Amino acid sequence: MKQPLIAAALAAFLFTSCSEAKQETSATETESHEHHEGMAHGDEMPASNSLVVEAPDYTAVAAPVKEQIAAVLDSFLKLKDNLVASDAQQAQDEAKTLLAAAEKVDAAGLAGEQKAFVEERIAEVKQSASKMAEAADLAVQRGQLELLSEASFALTKAFGASTATLFYQHCPMANNNQGAYWLSADGEIRNPYFGESMLECGSIEEVFN
Repeated sequence: MKQPLIAAALAAFLFTSCSEAKQETSATETESHEHHEGMAHGDEMPASNSLVVEAPDYTAVAAPVKEQIAAVLDSFLKLKDNLVASDAQQAQDEAKTLLAAAEKVDAAGLAGEQKAFVEERIAEVKQSASKMAEAADLAVQRGQLELLSEASFALTKAFGASTATLFYQHCPMANNNQGAYWLSADGEIRNPYFGESMLECGSIEEVFN
């Protein structure tokens, strides 16, 4: 008589424990989802002094270099939009245009730190744009976006090459959940790392105007 009672008690214990575990798991998943939703959708602007990409102030430099960098930025933004649209062919074509624009940036008239800065950052632009221009695969193209974004943003800030407000945005899910940044002229989040599948995943981390 005792054995059935023990078995029934054990079954009841296991059922209760399992139910509690499921409730805890469900609560954890809900909390995690809510945390991601809260952090990943850029409804709030960062603090006015928020700085992600540092750049020197070379805004007094003569116009030709500034205009050449502006052309790089313009092509970059079109390329980024192609990645948002998940259009690998257009992204590849625009990467070629971006590479050509970067080739036209002439640092010969600069000296010292200014010249070294431009040469270093333009080399990064060329490196990323070249790999994107050679790739027909979106994953490969998107894998080059963060370095390209940082280099383009640093050049633009240093030479004051844009009159528009720019937004440096971040997706915590990109790069295998390690997170990645991108540069945009649109304050509304349009994620170039995932496109339509997670279009609004991201937050604004720096504003430049």
